[in-house]
Amino acid sequence: MKDKYILFLRITLILIAMPVLILCVFWVPTMMGYLPNIVVVILYLTALIYFYALFNASNILTRIDKKDVFSNISLNLLTKIKHSAIAISMLYVIALPFLYPIAEVDDAPGLLAFPLIIIFASIVISVFAAVLEKLLAEVIKLKNENDLTI
Repeated sequence: MKDKYILFLRITLILIAMPVLILCVFWVPTMMGYLPNIVVVILYLTALIYFYALFNASNILTRIDKKDVFSNISLNLLTKIKHSAIAISMLYVIALPFLYPIAEVDDAPGLLAFPLIIIFASIVISVFAAVLEKLLAEVIKLKNENDLTI
């Protein structure tokens, strides 16, 4: 039964990676003349960091599948996901001043709303990952103490 959940989560990781990949391949190149070059670079950097975080999430699922989730390696993977989310939010904070003149000229407040939504979502993910990181660190500590007493 547990294998079905892991498979479902792996399929979910693939499905949430596909829209970003499609946007990077088809949408961003068409916007190169419209957006400043720094914003295009930030979009591609964000995609790389996003895929790195998904790769680390996939590694955590592999460790869950092997029943080796309560280890320092899993803790490091969770830390990398947290740092990836923070990096994504910082990149979009950097991109906002470059998008403001475009939004002002086009009278498009949605152009600024999307980066704000991404910033908020990545901050929520980083806080959630930080909470899970602290929880996993405590569980690993208790597991190590338990292994020493038995």
